Amino acid sequence: VQLVESGGGLVQAGGSLRLSCALSGGTLSSYAMGWFRQASGKEREFVASIIWSGTRTKEADSVNGRFIISRDNAKTLLYLQMSSLAPGATAVYYCAAGRQPSGVGPTEGRVNNWGQGPQVTVSP
Repeated sequence: VQLVESGGGLVQAGGSLRLSCALSGGTLSSYAMGWFRQASGKEREFVASIIWSGTRTKEADSVNGRFIISRDNAKTLLYLQMSSLAPGATAVYYCAAGRQPSGVGPTEGRVNNWGQGPQVTVSP
């Protein structure tokens, strides 16, 4: 399985950006999917996740209400719509695929595949 992200870049504070993640070499509906991010000098942290069917999602408190995760299994695409961006959102964003027996995942420990991580930079 390979994950290829697109949509990163530079945006001004208050703006919006959408990340996409294309899965190949597998069936998207077989995986719980998620987004994680890592800011410079910090540990990687959870952003959002979505179960295989797309009917349940979970977002980190820090992004709740501003970031929306969604998926299109027919197109094998995962999305992260980010709105009202602040400089604190500057990070490398990673798409993740895994298995989650219960709850909404994948949690970081259950990720089997990672994307390459595009840079998102939010300027003041």
